Amino acid sequence: MGFSQEILIEIDNIWQANLNHPFVKEIGSGTLPIEKFKYYMIQDYVYLIDYAKVFAIGALKSTDLATMAHFSSLLHATLTDEMALHRKYAAQFNISEMTLASSQPAPTTLAYTNYLLSVAQTGGQSELLAVLLPCMWGYAEIGKSLTQSPGAKHALYGEWIAMYSSPEFNNLTRWLIQQFDSLTAQQTASQRIHLTNIFKNSLRYEVLFWEMSYQEEKWLLS
Repeated sequence: MGFSQEILIEIDNIWQANLNHPFVKEIGSGTLPIEKFKYYMIQDYVYLIDYAKVFAIGALKSTDLATMAHFSSLLHATLTDEMALHRKYAAQFNISEMTLASSQPAPTTLAYTNYLLSVAQTGGQSELLAVLLPCMWGYAEIGKSLTQSPGAKHALYGEWIAMYSSPEFNNLTRWLIQQFDSLTAQQTASQRIHLTNIFKNSLRYEVLFWEMSYQEEKWLLS
């Protein structure tokens, strides 16, 4: 069993909260209110701009060309395939690409992306992978779990489910997991506690992101 699986067992309650949040469940049932999805789509686009930067930092901190190439593939897939789907949704909502890209982050989005970038910039490859994994791994598991759901045939949510259940997305996620397990195989107990805390915090933010979208969170003062 790799270290990534050990972490999931330890924090299974948070993992399950992430996979089974009402926002996710209602995408699966096709009953999520469109306005909540629209809010999510805009905030997730803002999030992905900074998430992509973490892959760029991963390439920068790589010590071999193969790892650099994988991080480059992750960066490319995020900037093109994943964000292209968001731009397609924006067009359906009559939101221009300029408006989408210049949207302001909600409190949870800002806190989460700041945490991602802080860990990526100050830590090594193990820390960077620990903070990245909850997002991609969670989305891959959610995508697979919803492939046979009513939402998979929904006019709006079907493409979202198809994106995150795709072999391409799952292959990239699998590489991240394998890379993390390889790098952490010889870690000390204290290092493992440190990395578990990073993974746990990032996963907590994933749950908060669903909740933020479900509640359409706003700043108290503007």
